[in-house]
Amino acid sequence: MKYELQKTDSASKARAGKITTDHGEILTPIFMPVGTAGTVKAVHQRELENDIHAQIILGNTYHLYLRPGLDILERAGGLHKFNGWTKPILTDSGGYQVFSLKDIRKISEEGVKFQSHIDGSRHLFTPESVMDIQRVIGADIIMAFDECAPYPCDYNYAKKSMEMTHRWLKRCCDRFDATEGLYGYSQTLFPIVQGSVYKDLRIQSAEFIAGQNREGNAIGGLAVGEPAEKMYETIDYVNDILPQDKPRYLMGVGTPENILESIALGIDMFDCVMPTRNARNGMLFTTQGIINIRNEKWKDDYSPIDENLGGYTSTFYSKAYLRHLVKCDEILAAQVASIHNLTFYLWLVGQAREHILAGDFVEWKKVIVKKLMERL
Repeated sequence: MKYELQKTDSASKARAGKITTDHGEILTPIFMPVGTAGTVKAVHQRELENDIHAQIILGNTYHLYLRPGLDILERAGGLHKFNGWTKPILTDSGGYQVFSLKDIRKISEEGVKFQSHIDGSRHLFTPESVMDIQRVIGADIIMAFDECAPYPCDYNYAKKSMEMTHRWLKRCCDRFDATEGLYGYSQTLFPIVQGSVYKDLRIQSAEFIAGQNREGNAIGGLAVGEPAEKMYETIDYVNDILPQDKPRYLMGVGTPENILESIALGIDMFDCVMPTRNARNGMLFTTQGIINIRNEKWKDDYSPIDENLGGYTSTFYSKAYLRHLVKCDEILAAQVASIHNLTFYLWLVGQAREHILAGDFVEWKKVIVKKLMERL
């Protein structure tokens, strides 16, 4: 993987760049649709490429390990060939999913023993096995195995969790390097900064992660319940430490406002289930503000969902028709709303990139944030 920093905004830390992988280029800032089980819910690969203009999608190690399983993925030739997506893929390590199991997992220095949420079967994830699983999946960018500390947690827990994450990272790097080329895929490993909301821990973690000299870095353990101001503060001083010449990935964030504010602080890559999850519940993000399509006011509004956004789905279907689909629990409702929201998210980061290149990002952000958060 190669990263080219193309432009830095003079009035903020916002950056425009380009990531080059074996499966194509990624222009940053970028939002990555989440395809947990090898699919972005309710969306065809053709729509991801042609309507939404996604440049990279996510898969999840935990879910793909359980279903369809490594044997199926290996025989298929990896996730790209299994699901037909020809552009870049990033896989989460599954750490967040494993740790969210709470009562049916046990953390130790070795790794995490857990029970499947599907059938109760018992499994062990170690830093080494997670590297091996992601090698088989064949993603272009794979994530280190870490512990995402809960929020809130006390200082001692956060410190011990961070230190174990660092020890696990060393094991991830050793295994990753030892298996380079073994599966025939060109892949890149991203370490993850942890440390909860404690500034000294986050600084220590960022320095440790930067010192590993990998091709990109991530910030995890945010957007888990802490105030937005604390999240932004953490991103700001962590990004002062992480290398300027490598992409920075903020995991699991977030709202349009979160994304734009984080871009201003120097983040390049984002993922979140919000656009598709909210779509299935009838919440639409538009260039004019937020719509709850279930509301009575839309029942006879025959205007397009968002005529300013472009794309087939957002301009072909009316608000009234989509409301009808939602109220009738039609499957098409989830599809239309999901495509629309993802189109919006990719439009948003694309606009941010254009304004960074044009040199007026901060002025544009001030106007657009207020507009996008309005409830219509």
